[in-house]
Order: sequence, then C-alpha cells, then structure tokens
Amino acid sequence: MLGLTEMAGAVAQGSISPLELTDIHLHTIEARNPGINAFIEVYAEQARAQARGPLSGPLAGVPVTVKDSFDIAGRVTNCGSLLRSEAVASRHSTAVERLLDAGAILIGKTSTPEFLYYYETDNRLIGRTNHPWDETRTSGGSSGGEAAAIASGMSAGGVGSDGGGSIREPAHFCGICGLKPTPGRVGAGGHWPEIAHPTGFMGVAGPMARTAADVRLLFQVLAGYDPRDPFSAPVLPPPQPSRHARIFVITGYRTEPACAQAAEQAVTLLSGLGHCVEEFPFALIEKAHELWRLLFVDYLTAGIRHMVRGREEDCSWTGLELTRYARETVDASRLAGILLERDRMRARLLEFLGSDAVLVAPAFGVTAYPHRQCPMDLMEAIRPVSPWNLLGMPALVVPMLSTPEGMPAGVQLIGAPWTDELLLDLGVRFETARGSRWLTQRSSPTTTTNTTTPTV
Repeated sequence: MLGLTEMAGAVAQGSISPLELTDIHLHTIEARNPGINAFIEVYAEQARAQARGPLSGPLAGVPVTVKDSFDIAGRVTNCGSLLRSEAVASRHSTAVERLLDAGAILIGKTSTPEFLYYYETDNRLIGRTNHPWDETRTSGGSSGGEAAAIASGMSAGGVGSDGGGSIREPAHFCGICGLKPTPGRVGAGGHWPEIAHPTGFMGVAGPMARTAADVRLLFQVLAGYDPRDPFSAPVLPPPQPSRHARIFVITGYRTEPACAQAAEQAVTLLSGLGHCVEEFPFALIEKAHELWRLLFVDYLTAGIRHMVRGREEDCSWTGLELTRYARETVDASRLAGILLERDRMRARLLEFLGSDAVLVAPAFGVTAYPHRQCPMDLMEAIRPVSPWNLLGMPALVVPMLSTPEGMPAGVQLIGAPWTDELLLDLGVRFETARGSRWLTQRSSPTTTTNTTTPTV
C-alpha cells in the first residue's frame, strides 16, 4: 500500500495515471466498504471524470475523502443526522476548495456520529462504521468514517475535524496519523457546526493520513488564511527545528496499559534521537478537562437545541446522548468566568513551554473496543486529548504499537500554538526511527455486517 506522498510522486513521474489510481481506490471501496461502512456517499463517476481531466498541484491525481461535516457544493452536509436532510451546500468548504485546487480527486464523503457528537461513529443514515481490522469494534469518532477509510486503503488521506479528540481518537483507534492544528492554521469555512461562537476556537479542521509525512503534505495544502473562519490567522511565525525540541512527558492519566505503554515507548524513542526528556508538571493543566467539558457542551449544543426539539424520534442514540448533555447550559457571566480561567491557565502554561517544547501523552484512555462497550467512563478516557482543544495547542497522533488483541495504539505529541510544523517534522523523524511507516494488521478482519453505501 502506497502512502499519499508516494502516490503523488508516482502520478507526477507518470508511473501511474490519475484514472488508474482512482479505479484502484474505487475497487477497494467496492471490496471493503460493505463490511466497514465508512462512506455516506461515493462519487465514482464524478471522480473518474475528474481523473480524466487536466490536473495540477501537489496532490494531482490522488484520491481523497472528507468528513461529512464539510460542505461540497450541491450536496447535503448531513453531519450524521436525518434532521439535516435539506442542508444542501451552495458552495464548497474551504478544505474542499484547497484539496481540489491542489489536484486531488474527491472520491467520497465519510460518515460521522449524529451532530459529530460521540466517540463512536453510528447514525440513522447508514448505521455504524466498523473498525477496519476487526468489524466487531468501533473505528472511533467523530471522524471515524474518515479514519476507517484511510486505514483500510479506501482513501489516501483526507480531512477531519476535532473539538475534543475527534481527529486524534479515531486515528489512534485505526492506526493512522492525525493532526489537530493550532486554531486558525487550517480554514474551517463551510464546516458544521460553525465556529463563529465564543468557544468556537476549540473546533478545528485537520489532515488525516497513514503517515506523518502524508499528514504534513496535506497540512501544507490546507493551511492558510480563510476569510470565512473568524479565528483564521493571516501571519505566522517561522517554524522551529524539531531537532532542538525539549520533551516533557505527561503521566498520571488513567488509561489502558497499551495506551500508557505507547507513550513510554515514544519517550524511549525520542531519548534515542538525542532529546532530553523531563516530567511535565501536571498541576499546570489539572483543571483543563472540566473547563473544556463545560465549554464544549455549550458550543456544540448551541446549534442543535432548536433542531432537536420535538424531533427526538428522528435522532440516533448518539444524538440523544447529546440532547441529554444539552440540558446543561452556561450563562453569559459563567461563560466569561470560564474563559478568563482558561486564559490564565494558558498564559502560565505557554510561559513554561516557550516555543520549542513538545509534550508526550497517551493518545486516548482506551484502544478500539467492541461497539457500545467502552471499558472506561468516556469522560475519563477523553482526559488526555481535551486540554489541547481548550488551550488552542496543536496535537499530532502517530501510531506506536499493536496490543495483544491486535488493535493499534498511538501516541500524542503536543506543541505550543503555531508549532504545527515542529510536530510534523518530529513525527516524520519519529516514524523513521521507529523503522516502519505504519502499523500492519495482525490478522484478517472479522466481518459482521454487509451494508451498502450509495454510489454517486
């Protein structure tokens, strides 16, 4: 299986045509998607037509996907919900525009839980999405369809979104890489829910692919000022060299042994690359998860309360979970107090970190588990990922090991704001030192379902 960067190189060199590469991916979708169920729509004829036309750019001829929360002109942005059946996009999202401008072939939209709320991907549109290595398990969420499509070779790479781990948890579950960028680095115009909200900085668009090198190339395509994104940054500081990064390890999270072991192995590997590793003072972020929880629920439920009221029977179980949390609201004075506490925490942390520090942490509290059978309270499992949405810091998940049950486990590398390139460079060096580009499946997948996705 080639990586996205290698595919782009092969097309540029004439080793394979865009149409041949597109057909390979469409055939893979035909073979694997009935069991995995990752796609809301597959754009077979549109993709072939695009592949036959003139293409140019760094992704010319490479088949990609986007999460079904990004607008594609003329198509419904479902976000996993029957309640959005009339939400036809009038124009492309910024992410889709930039992928197409770079010459990529858009082969489909991938599934999400309803309203993007949950750490499993299941909805009433197409049902649940299954793990590509074991279909009795979840691929994660909310970018679970995207992660499953990429991990199984149905897509070379694509774009997810992350307001509380929604890129990183599925990447960790499925054994791929995913970057939650600094807010403002990747334009989120045309994404639902809109980020034009006092706490919208917590939700970002970001690249997902099988290797850190592939994520880096996608990030270069996606990054840039977006006038439709109120948090978009027009001016950026120069990137820091990863070879001089200071490494701090975060311990103390309650996780499955494999998640902690992945972080420990990463620390050993980074030490071998010449980095000095120190213990991170956890007191700096001790209250971060609770602040994130309050702000996240307020942000996500603000846009759906009016949609759900009176239509609960049309919601999936993941959507109903969100409506349960939607009863907890944050009034204006309390919101201001939470944001002030967040700003003070962030200032203390960034003063400690400087611009060249990288934190190492578990990617999540658990690995991929059987559907609807999370072995840990989800609010506990989220703790390693939620602080970085609250604090506006970039975080990269890189695969690290396979568990005794054959499931992937990744590690999370976190940097100060605007150090996305530092993390990506370190991730590439990390993969080289690890000696393999990505984790490989130990055994054949367990097939439990046979669903059909509409081919468009």
